[in-house]
Amino acid sequence: MNTAKMAESRDRVVSGRAFDEDARLDASVRPHRFEDFVGQTRVKENLKIAVEAARSRGEALDHVLLYGPPGLGKTTLAQILASEMQVGIKISSGPLLERKGDLTAILTALEARELFFLDEIHRLMPSIEEILYPAMEDFRIDLIIGQGASARIHPYQLQNFTLVGATTRAGLIMAPMRSRFGIVHRLDFYTTADVIEIVRRSARILGISIDDGGAAEIARRSRGTPRVANRLLRRVRDFAEVRAGGKITCSVAKQALEMLGVDEDGLDEVDRNLLLAIIRKYGGGPVGLNTLAASLSEEEDAIEEIYEPYLMQMGLIDRTPRGRVATALAYKRFGMEEPRRQPQLF
Repeated sequence: MNTAKMAESRDRVVSGRAFDEDARLDASVRPHRFEDFVGQTRVKENLKIAVEAARSRGEALDHVLLYGPPGLGKTTLAQILASEMQVGIKISSGPLLERKGDLTAILTALEARELFFLDEIHRLMPSIEEILYPAMEDFRIDLIIGQGASARIHPYQLQNFTLVGATTRAGLIMAPMRSRFGIVHRLDFYTTADVIEIVRRSARILGISIDDGGAAEIARRSRGTPRVANRLLRRVRDFAEVRAGGKITCSVAKQALEMLGVDEDGLDEVDRNLLLAIIRKYGGGPVGLNTLAASLSEEEDAIEEIYEPYLMQMGLIDRTPRGRVATALAYKRFGMEEPRRQPQLF
């Protein structure tokens, strides 16, 4: 692959995203240092130690794998790692890397100790993933020069770089890939106290007038997820500016969130429809994921990665080998009586 083609391929798959308004605001409130990052205390402290050790030795940071539900800060942590290491960062995602040349172009352009953040790493094609094995372990890739019978393999030495992989589906990452990450951390849902602090910080940056009650109300309905908290903050701000003189109080936040269909536990219309589909259409389950997705006109990945983790955290659904099942808490939530189930024989 010549230099021009490699540059074209790299530019196509390395992030240079056109931000919409919400994305621009998300970027403006995103912390750039560990000191500004709220929550995930254990993960943050371990990463700080790894960064300080790597910097003291003048080495690249070991490869990092971050996994957990969406919106918890995997991308933010990757950018903080680059900032703390005082190096650049290139960003791409698994689905974007369609050809071997795409990944080769990125890897050969990385500078010493630079970070390569690969989102949705579980969606890499096997043929693409195989290129990463020697790249991660030996900082080497094999370039194929020529075609047909005259083709030959030329080993190319890469700069020592750091791959930061992010995924919502750690179980789909193949063992050979996972074993090459020296630092592996799971991000969990945030506590309400942490989300309150995040809402307050975002409000200060965006110049939003909010009191303690308003921040607490938004945080309580944010599903323990900073991304959701920041999105709800912006929508409540809109409501406050139009209906309440611009200040977010507890009462204003409640009115705005009720209008948005977000209940006191952070469940929205899709969450409720999912639970009611299991209960009413399928007798409480078990029901298969593909059947459930078809009945709701939702993508299977969206149900499995966005909605289910929080519903399971709340104890409203269970995943079983035979499908999804609504729990007693789900029936209680809708004022329904749980049916008596026949014992399953296996």
